[in-house]
Amino acid sequence: MASFTAAKTHILPLIPAPASTRRWAPSITVSVSPSPASTRHIALSRHVLPPKSNFTSNFRVSCSSRESIPSKHSPSILRFLVSPKCIAIASVAGIIFHLATPVLSKIISLPFIGGGGGGSGYKGSGGSGSGGSGGWQGDDFWRFLSPEAVAKDDDPQQEWDSHGLPANIVVQLNRLSGFKKYKLGEIIFFDRRRGTTVGSEDFIFEMVSLRPCGIYTKAQLQKELETLSTCGLFEKVDLETMTNPNGTIDVKIPFIESTWQGADMFRCINVGLMEESKPIEMDPHMTFKEQREYLMSQQQDYIMKINASRPCLLSTPVQKEILMMLKEHGKVNPRILHKIRNRVQQWYHENGYSWATVVNFGNLNTKELVCEVAEGDITKVAIQFQDKLGNVCEGNTRLSVINRQLPSQLSSGQVLNIVAVKEALRNINSLGLFSNIEFNPRTDEQNAGGIILEIKLEELEPMSTEVSTEWSIVPGRGGRPTLASIQPGGTISFEHRNIQGLNRSLLCSINTSDFLNPQDDLAFKLEYVHPYVDGIYNPQDRTFKASCFNSRKMSPVFTSGLRIEEVPPIWVDRMGLKANITENFTPQSKFTCGLVMEEIKTRDESSHISANGQRLLPNGGVTADGPPTTLSGTGIDRLVFLQANITRDNTRFVNGAIVGDRNVFQLDQGVGIGSRFPVFNRHQLTVTKFLQLLDVQGAGTPLPPVLVLHGHYGGCVGDLPNYDAFTLGGPYSVRGYNMGELGAARNILELAAELRIPVRNTHAYIFAEHGNDLGSSKDVKGNPTKVYKRVGYGSSFGIGAKLGSVRVEYAVDHNSGTGAFFFRFGERF
Repeated sequence: MASFTAAKTHILPLIPAPASTRRWAPSITVSVSPSPASTRHIALSRHVLPPKSNFTSNFRVSCSSRESIPSKHSPSILRFLVSPKCIAIASVAGIIFHLATPVLSKIISLPFIGGGGGGSGYKGSGGSGSGGSGGWQGDDFWRFLSPEAVAKDDDPQQEWDSHGLPANIVVQLNRLSGFKKYKLGEIIFFDRRRGTTVGSEDFIFEMVSLRPCGIYTKAQLQKELETLSTCGLFEKVDLETMTNPNGTIDVKIPFIESTWQGADMFRCINVGLMEESKPIEMDPHMTFKEQREYLMSQQQDYIMKINASRPCLLSTPVQKEILMMLKEHGKVNPRILHKIRNRVQQWYHENGYSWATVVNFGNLNTKELVCEVAEGDITKVAIQFQDKLGNVCEGNTRLSVINRQLPSQLSSGQVLNIVAVKEALRNINSLGLFSNIEFNPRTDEQNAGGIILEIKLEELEPMSTEVSTEWSIVPGRGGRPTLASIQPGGTISFEHRNIQGLNRSLLCSINTSDFLNPQDDLAFKLEYVHPYVDGIYNPQDRTFKASCFNSRKMSPVFTSGLRIEEVPPIWVDRMGLKANITENFTPQSKFTCGLVMEEIKTRDESSHISANGQRLLPNGGVTADGPPTTLSGTGIDRLVFLQANITRDNTRFVNGAIVGDRNVFQLDQGVGIGSRFPVFNRHQLTVTKFLQLLDVQGAGTPLPPVLVLHGHYGGCVGDLPNYDAFTLGGPYSVRGYNMGELGAARNILELAAELRIPVRNTHAYIFAEHGNDLGSSKDVKGNPTKVYKRVGYGSSFGIGAKLGSVRVEYAVDHNSGTGAFFFRFGERF
C-alpha cells in the first residue's frame, strides 16, 4: 500500500510586520496529490489595514518538550546535597574561584570554565553543557562569576546582556540563554542556492522584524525563525548567531527560496470584505483516501472563493504587462511575486487608491496565478462634530447638507480613493460653515478588509459681527487738520449663517467714508441666500438669492483723454432689488438667471443731480453741457431688466499656479419697463486660457511656467444709457492706462497675452495688451470719446511681479510712448 505524507502548511505573507506585532491569522488551503504535478493553493485570512499600518499575526506555536527522566539518585545523596556542610563547602569554593578568576582567565580558555562533563559548555542540555539532565547553562555560570559581568549587572543603565562567550564563534539558536537579552549587530541573509549574501536592499529583508542594534530574547528569535519557516517563501531556512567582541551577536539566516511552475495566465481579484474561512487542520491519523478527500475539498473551497470574489480595479494594460513578466521569467519564485506585488500596488497608489494592498498569491504551481488584493472598501462613513477643544458634540448642521457634498465614490461599498477625499474636502470647505475639517480613515474591526471613513467637523459660530474702520484726515482752515476734520469711515457687517442647519444665510453690511455724515456716500447691502431650492435630497443644486443694495461709483465714461486736463468726475448711484436663481454644475461652473430693478442717479462732485457730463472751458471754467449721463436726460433712470450669466471654469492649481480654462458669457435683456421704455440687449463674452508650458509633479517642485491668453468682447443692441457703455483702459482692461482713458463705445474687443515665469515661491511676468472700440464710439449718445478727446484704441506692454496679493507692474502705453509703475491688488484674469 502506497504511503502518503501531507505536506506542511505554508503561508505566503507579502509584507510581514514584526512577529511581535502581527495580528492577521493566515488560513491556508493546500492541495497536494501523490503525482508529480502537484497543485497548491495558498489563501490568507486577514485584517486588511491601510499602508504603513502594522499587521499583526497570531501563530500557534506547538513546542514538544522531553519527558522528565526519573532521578536515579538516592534520597541519601539528596539529603547530603542540602546539608549545611555541603552548602558551606560550595560557598567557600565559589569565593575562592571568584578571587582567582583574573589568574585563571590567562591560563585556561573561558569556554571550558562553565562546561560540564561533555559538550561545549554554553548550554548543557542532557549532558552537552554540564553533564546533568537539567542542563546547567555554562554561560550563566561564567556570567555569575565574572567580575565584569557582575559590574554590568549592577549598572542600572544596562538594557541588554553581553553574550559572555568568546568572540567570533558560531552559536546555534538553541544554545543561547533563555534568560538574557541579546543586542544584535549585523543581520545577514545567505542564499544557499546561489552561494551569495543578499544585500540589505533586497525584499527578503522585509520578511523579518529584526533590526540591527535591536534587543531580543531567545524566544523572540525562535518566533522569528518559526515565522520565516511557515511563510511559504523558503524551502528551508535556519537562523544562526555569531558572537562579537563587544558583547553583541550577529544573526545569519541561510535560506533556500521556494519555486513553483511557470504560469501562463494572470488573474487579479478583490478579496476585501470577504468572510474569513476558518481552516480545519488535517488529522495526521487520516487514511490516504480521507487525506485526498480533505485536500480536494480545500481545493474546491478556494475555487469557490475565487468565483465569489469581485473583479479588481487593476487596468487591463497592467495585467497584460504582468503576464509578460511571468512568461519572460519562467518559473515562479518569491522574487517575481515581489515584482508583481510592487507593480500592482504602484498602479493602485498612482490612481489614488492609497489603501489598496496585495495580501496574497493563490493557485501557485498551476497555469493561472491569482493575485488577491484588498482594495480598501468603505463600510461606513461616520460624521462627527467637535468643539474647539476637540470633544465630540452635537452639531447644528444637518447631516444631509454634508452628505450632499460627498462624491458618490465616498459611499458605503465603494473603494476609498484619495482623489475623492480631496474633492469632498473642497466641497465641504466651499460651504463656509466649518473652521476645521478632517478626514480620518480607520480599519473596520467588525468587517475584515473594510474601512470606516471618519469626517470630523468644527463649526463656525452661527452669528458674527465685524467692524472695520478707516480714518481720513481732511485739511481744515489754513491747511492744518483739526479734530473736527477727522472723518471716521469703515464697514459694519453682520452675518447669520447656517439658519436651521440648512446653510441658509442672512448678510447685512453698511459702508461709508464718514460715519458723522453718512448721507453723502452711504452704501448698504442686505442679502438672503437660500440653497437647495428643490429640496435637500434632490440632486439638482439650485440656490435662490435676493438682495437690496445701494452703491456709488465714479463713472469711467466721463473721463478725459491724454490731450486735455482732467475733467470733474460724474458719480453713479445705484439703488434697487435683485433676485436670481443659480444652478451649480460643478463647484466652479454655474448658470445664473434673475431679475434686476434699480434706480440710477448721476451726480457731480457736490452730490447734485447732473443730467450731463462736465467740460473744461478754454478759460479754465467748467460747463455742464457735455454728453447726457442718463437715458431719460434728467439724471435719473429707472430700469427693469433680465440678467443671465453662465460660467464654465475648469481651472485648477498646480503647485500654486493656475492652469486650465475659464469662459464667461453674460446677457442683460431690457424688457421695456422703465424710463423711456428701454429695450436693449447687452452681451459680453470672456475667454481665458492658462496654458501650462512645463510638466512639474510632486511636492516641493517650483511653479510651472504658464502662458495666459485672454480675450473679451462686449456689445449692445438697442437703448444704451451712457453710464452702461463699455469703456477701454484700466487695470482690468488695458494696463498702462487709467480707467476709461481710451474711450467709451457700444462694442469693444480686448486681447491680452501674459507669460508667467516662476521665481522662488511666486512668479514674474511679461505682458502685452490691446483694446479697440471697433469704430462704435460715435454710436454712444453725445460721443463721450470725441468730447473728451480719447482715441478709441490703445496697446501696451510691460513687466511685473506678484508679491503676495499685490501686483507690481511697469507698463508702457503706445499712444504716448511713456511708461509708469503701478501697484494693483488682486488678479488681472
